[in-house]
Amino acid sequence: MKKHHPKNERIKRAYLSYLEEAKRMSRQSANDAAAAIAMFEATTGWKDFAAFHIEQAKRFKRTLAEQVSPVTGKPLAKPTIRSRLIALRGFFAWLAEQPGYKSRIGRTDCDYFNLSANDSRIATARRERPVPEIGQIRYVLDNMPGETAVEKRDRAVLAFALLSGARDDAIASLDIRHVDLDHRTVFQDARTVRTKNRKTYTASFFPVGDEIEAIVRDWIAYLRAELKYGPDDPLFPATKMGQDDSGAFAPVGLERRHWKNAGAIRRIFREAFEGRGMPYFNPHSFRKTLTRLGQTTCHTQEQQKAWSQNLGHEHIRTTQNSYGQIPDHEQVEIIAGLRARARLAPANDDPDEETVQRVVKFLNRKASGI
Repeated sequence: MKKHHPKNERIKRAYLSYLEEAKRMSRQSANDAAAAIAMFEATTGWKDFAAFHIEQAKRFKRTLAEQVSPVTGKPLAKPTIRSRLIALRGFFAWLAEQPGYKSRIGRTDCDYFNLSANDSRIATARRERPVPEIGQIRYVLDNMPGETAVEKRDRAVLAFALLSGARDDAIASLDIRHVDLDHRTVFQDARTVRTKNRKTYTASFFPVGDEIEAIVRDWIAYLRAELKYGPDDPLFPATKMGQDDSGAFAPVGLERRHWKNAGAIRRIFREAFEGRGMPYFNPHSFRKTLTRLGQTTCHTQEQQKAWSQNLGHEHIRTTQNSYGQIPDHEQVEIIAGLRARARLAPANDDPDEETVQRVVKFLNRKASGI
């Protein structure tokens, strides 16, 4: 049985080029869309897209609902199903405008790739994720070893993530020259740093404590003085693997090159927290820690805007909506406090002055026959 259709392959290549060149989508996002389209093709037996029928969309949704994740062994999560359906809806909406497909695919046909209203609400529901407190992060840093070059680097990675608020992939691609210790800034240059949406901006060190800043300063001094690194060398070099004294394959030092991705940084975070008997907090959670710190530190709109920009956000709403949610347990405590204050407040059933005046005027009009 064939597992591809030549005509489909040609139109898919055109669509993926459209996503990357016209819609400015990243290669990874385009690949995700291609994977979803391939899944749909498999459910149709690789039929020509021009032979599309809404029953194919219905069958695809049923297939996704029945599919089991190879990682968890459980049914696919609703957000995963939603993202795949969005990819298919976008593809067929584009296909409906292409020659040879316009007369075969209607614009409303694409709507059959929508989730049900209930499933959409489940897929997009905001769920609270654990966020570390500053004290927890300091505890981990205080108890991390710092004897070898690898240990010093791992400790500095955590400290820098809190000090700068940078995302993990950006941290993995920074050079030493991007950090200005004199002005306490980090220049995230999208030409060489893997920033989100390839945005270039300068961030100042967040006010998280001199001891945390000192860890980063000591690390950079170590790179320059002990390892003889220059401005264009990586701020956080990759691990060099080799045979240790016992002949086992293990970390033996640092290589003068960047990490290819942020996977190693996430492993450092996991080992740092779980190694201290704490739950795993991923690198991105530190940005939420900083947002909550800003909520108690910033007292004017100007300060709030500066804090938001320092996180790389163009709009303060992004900081508030995506990072600034009050944790459920704090919400409960706040409402309980308000309830206690309401019980303690003296009851005041006397009408206010404005109400008294309106009643007097009404009675006067009644007495006058008005």
